[in-house]
Amino acid sequence: MASPQISRRALGLLLVLAAAVVSPAAADEVVALTEADFEKEVGQDRGALVEFYAPWCGHCKKLAPEYEKLGTSFKKAKSVLIAKVDCDEHKSLCSKYGVSGYPTIQWFPKGSLEPKKYEGQRSVEALAEFVNSEAGTNVKIAAIPSSVVVLTPETFDSIVLDETKDVLVEFYAPWCGHCKHLAPVYEKLASVFKQDDGVVIANLDADKHTDLAEKYGVSGFPTLKFFPKGNKAGEDYDGGRDLDDFVKFINEKCGTSRDSKGQLNSEAGLVASLNPLVKEFLNAADDKRKEVLSKIEEDVAKLSGSAAKHGKIYVTAAKKIMDKGSDYTKEETERLHRLLEKSISPSKADEFIIKKNILSTFSS
Repeated sequence: MASPQISRRALGLLLVLAAAVVSPAAADEVVALTEADFEKEVGQDRGALVEFYAPWCGHCKKLAPEYEKLGTSFKKAKSVLIAKVDCDEHKSLCSKYGVSGYPTIQWFPKGSLEPKKYEGQRSVEALAEFVNSEAGTNVKIAAIPSSVVVLTPETFDSIVLDETKDVLVEFYAPWCGHCKHLAPVYEKLASVFKQDDGVVIANLDADKHTDLAEKYGVSGFPTLKFFPKGNKAGEDYDGGRDLDDFVKFINEKCGTSRDSKGQLNSEAGLVASLNPLVKEFLNAADDKRKEVLSKIEEDVAKLSGSAAKHGKIYVTAAKKIMDKGSDYTKEETERLHRLLEKSISPSKADEFIIKKNILSTFSS
């Protein structure tokens, strides 16, 4: 067992990690259950619909956005729990309930651990109808506003050819099966990056607006083209069509730092070029830190864009440490941890996570 003593620096790092885990910005509308809490949540005072899934399963990935909508719709229904179990992590739990393929969806009535297998269609509408029937509820599917920008011939140039924006465009046809399959993933992608002003996820009905489709060489559906700030001629997107594939592509091309849930990751806000000076600042004697701070300020003055904005947070952190002592990093991290536990706007969550990430560089 580890010693009960822990350094302030290590404590700061632990708090940073804890804040990332419990942040409401990362919360799913579907409750993730484990072997430890399954019977505390299921078979109690409410009915429960549980999806037993595997992260690598294609059918599970296809179901995910529909199931998430279901969770959103039933979020306020106190008599119903919408949950999921990762069978890769909790094999014995899935085996206990006879799961042999993925996804397996089972309904557990109130007060019972004897499930009824769901055999219907895997659309949010069909799932909601089933849950309402079993639970005696009358929940309607929540209307989720679209984050995808719908393009027309009148708006295409002003949005797609904007030199200040990185724009991903899906050219689709309403009758196209592959387009319908992609739609929920593409919607989720737009939601992930809706806080990033420099990123636009858009689509165009190429069946309706054939002139634009022909102009950009569209001959099949869906066709995805990326129009970065530096190349408004557009380039074909040939990557995978899972959410993680798209998120990785946008992060690499646009310099963003999101995960597939839309939360900023541990790299967000960090300015790599400042790392040597932060290290020098931490290792410097108290009477030498002002000199190192001046170097940090000089380097930050040379930055541009979001790096300049984030660089100012480095300067402020260094000044606070000089003014309040080495405990500042720990105390501020704890304060951010408390704020991230509250119900806050996505923009505020981004602000606090970036500050938390930068503070972590002064704790290492």
